[in-house]
Amino acid sequence: MKNIAVSFLFLMYILSSALAEDSVPEIIPLRDFFRNPETTGYELSPSGASIGFLKPVDSRLNIFVKPKSGGETKQITQVKDRDIRAFSWKGDKYLLYLKDNGGDENFHLYVTQSDGTGTRDLTPFDGVRAEMIDDLEEHPTDVIVGLNKRNKEVFDAYRLNVETGDLKLIAENPGNIASWTTDHDGNIRVATTTDGVNTSLLYRKTEKDAWKTVITTNFKESFSPQFFSFDNKALYGVSNIGRDKTAVVEFDPEIGKETNVLFEHPQVDVSGLHYSRKRKVITTATYTTWKEERKFFDPESETLYNTLNAKLPGYDIYVVSSNRDEDLFIVRTITDRSLGAFYLYDSKSGDLTKLAERNPWLKEDLLSEMKPIEYTSRDGLTIHGYLTLPKGKTAENLPIIVNPHGGPWARDEWGFNPEVQFLANRGFGVLQMNFRGSTGYGRKFWEAGFRQWGQSMQDDITDGVKWLIDQRIADPKRVAIYGGSYGGYAVLEGLTKTPDLYAAGVDYVGVSNLFTFMKTVPPYWKPFLDMMYEMVGNPEKDKTLFEANSPALNADRIKAPLFVAQGAKDPRVNINESNQIVEALKKHGVDVEYMVKEDEGHGFHNEENRFSFYEAMEKFLAKYLATTT
Repeated sequence: MKNIAVSFLFLMYILSSALAEDSVPEIIPLRDFFRNPETTGYELSPSGASIGFLKPVDSRLNIFVKPKSGGETKQITQVKDRDIRAFSWKGDKYLLYLKDNGGDENFHLYVTQSDGTGTRDLTPFDGVRAEMIDDLEEHPTDVIVGLNKRNKEVFDAYRLNVETGDLKLIAENPGNIASWTTDHDGNIRVATTTDGVNTSLLYRKTEKDAWKTVITTNFKESFSPQFFSFDNKALYGVSNIGRDKTAVVEFDPEIGKETNVLFEHPQVDVSGLHYSRKRKVITTATYTTWKEERKFFDPESETLYNTLNAKLPGYDIYVVSSNRDEDLFIVRTITDRSLGAFYLYDSKSGDLTKLAERNPWLKEDLLSEMKPIEYTSRDGLTIHGYLTLPKGKTAENLPIIVNPHGGPWARDEWGFNPEVQFLANRGFGVLQMNFRGSTGYGRKFWEAGFRQWGQSMQDDITDGVKWLIDQRIADPKRVAIYGGSYGGYAVLEGLTKTPDLYAAGVDYVGVSNLFTFMKTVPPYWKPFLDMMYEMVGNPEKDKTLFEANSPALNADRIKAPLFVAQGAKDPRVNINESNQIVEALKKHGVDVEYMVKEDEGHGFHNEENRFSFYEAMEKFLAKYLATTT
């Protein structure tokens, strides 16, 4: 009965789409989908007097600052090699940002003054990655950072003065600590350890006290601290201990027990908890069904969002920044067909001022809706996903791009996706699915993907394609598969395991050989190797499994043409993964195109490289999946 109902609802969706769209939209220039935004990343300074934002200069995102009250806008940074993807204020005087070298993911922490002077690399150590632990919002100059400076496999905690550059070791990692947590006074009082499989929560009452282990679980169950209670005694966090779906809970570290469940959802995991620094109250919890939703704990926060929803109807609303007084807010809108705009909202006056459109050249009415769908796997699991159909086309016998997500321990969500919109604009339907092993649907669904790379995880993707063919939406002769990272691996496995299902494949920084992949992970992943062995497999104990599910070792089965793209400095999926599959296919006479970018890592981030990749992909797909656009 369920499948009949789903099919009926989907049929109604098809009919409504066909009736709603009476003309095929114009072809939008490819670069409009993948250009750097006109402006983005708006952040209020703590006083609210200044607004920082990102804007491209010679195709590289740089930081700009303008007075809230009006006046001259100044370019603060002069970065030319890599985009600055995000920044944060440190008081009203300083701005902090992370930047790596050519995609190696060894991010350095930089500081610059808000007048554009004094730019410095605060962590100028070769081969060292910086991570922010606590921005110490109330301190005028100090932050707490994690650095794998002493040992590339683990991160010690340092107190860093952004004004002087002074760096002081405050917590040395004995070799098993995966994360540090501070209280509201900036004291490191909680640490999470791992031996590769088991996870422990360490706690100390003060920084002078010895650590004590308060709880130990297998990695399949966990309590992940979010922040301390406002008296610095209890912990709030997300936990799936003793339950399938992750909930937000209150935890007493003195006794090592959960004392209260703040919120849980019956169908999906709760992903995060948020609070007001000024008012010291919990505000919202977030969770994602087919789109992100909020549970409100605080009437003031609920009123804020209700007011913004009334002022900006038809959009999903996100408050992305506020001043210290929490009466000025930067608000961003977004939908599945728009990257939205940024607004400044004054809660005292009620004034809402538009700051900028993120990508004003993309028009919502020319883009396609992203619809939630579900289907049943061959062994009875419900697989949730999204289908985006080309606007103005009859939902019948369409060329389809199957787009499995990376991770694989992640999930697709509803929202604007430039790749999906680009493909739909070119006449393709796009199918995305959260196959087993995806996160967000509970522990049981996640664990169902363990040691299933290339097996039941791949079957879920195949079942989605067959479902779309059965619905008569997909032209069975014009289905291609495209994905990045684990999604790239799924591309290669799809072409290997079901060689007659796909007309072509595009593998973007994907794994091709499970043996070599497990041997070339970044050094800071090595503490988690035993966990990886349980989730993926052990190259020594699971030799047969790895041999059967490594596309590079089974390339003789691939018949469909393939396009491979790879960053030369990729620290997660080594370039050898792409080299192996390309060489193997060439030996077997399969049509394979190969693009390598020397200044990129795990994915292409420089604008010109994005253009190059998508232009090549467009030609490749047009060659093997001709559309009628």
